[in-house]
Amino acid sequence: MNGVGCSPVQISVKLAPTFDYPVLERFWRTADDLGFPAVWNYDHFHGLTDPATPTHEGWTSLAAMAVVVRRARVGCLVSGVTFRNPAVLAKMAVTVDHISGGRLDFGIGAGWHEGEHRGYGIEFPAPGRRVAMVDEALTVIRRLWTEEVVDFAGRFYTLEGARCEPKPLQRPYPPIVVGAAQPRMLRVAARHADEWNMPSRDPQAWAAARDELDAACGELGRDPASIRRGVQLFLHPEDPDQTDAELAAIEQYRDLGCQHVVLSFYQPPGDDLLRRCADLL
Repeated sequence: MNGVGCSPVQISVKLAPTFDYPVLERFWRTADDLGFPAVWNYDHFHGLTDPATPTHEGWTSLAAMAVVVRRARVGCLVSGVTFRNPAVLAKMAVTVDHISGGRLDFGIGAGWHEGEHRGYGIEFPAPGRRVAMVDEALTVIRRLWTEEVVDFAGRFYTLEGARCEPKPLQRPYPPIVVGAAQPRMLRVAARHADEWNMPSRDPQAWAAARDELDAACGELGRDPASIRRGVQLFLHPEDPDQTDAELAAIEQYRDLGCQHVVLSFYQPPGDDLLRRCADLL
């Protein structure tokens, strides 16, 4: 799936919950009014470059987003597998799916910020172990979303008579978005994902990961075209030249087979910039 000659790319927007709540709500509402198909946040407990940055919790703010946003889909890009027991995360996701009226996209990844884990006393396993945790967590979560009672004894998680009621409004469950860049996580995406997303500043690096995903799908007997391909681009509205360059790169990603671009803003964009991005739709 080399993607040459692809159809127009979908564009959605993201703002980390590192700003005052009224700022977040204004962003969500404006993005929804402008017709973006999805609005995203992220799952961290403090600022990533400066730990002192005030940060709202991702999933509780996502529940608020699901009320404010009336048309667009909502999601967390992405939840860290190390932060929550997957059975609890499955319940949280179902709750947001119901709050949103069936508009949740479920994002998950292996986590990466060691200092954040250390600060909160959360175990930070080696990369290979975290990847295996995502694989097992998604197995658990998908079963909880589709089965009445779940018994499970795995390497990391054990469930005895676990129930997840109500079931998601979306059937069989909300679309699963796996954040992945390295071969082992791309294999997890090939096994579980409805959509793959990779943060990128280099279209060719994104294309190389796309090819790895195709190969993993082939090994697992899955049609690569059954997984939507996405990229996350980082925009700094305080630097117009940088913003212009990232927006100009969208066409290159599209030509490489990207179907969904998430524009992640480092500072809250003004209405004019958001309208400019919406015009790309």
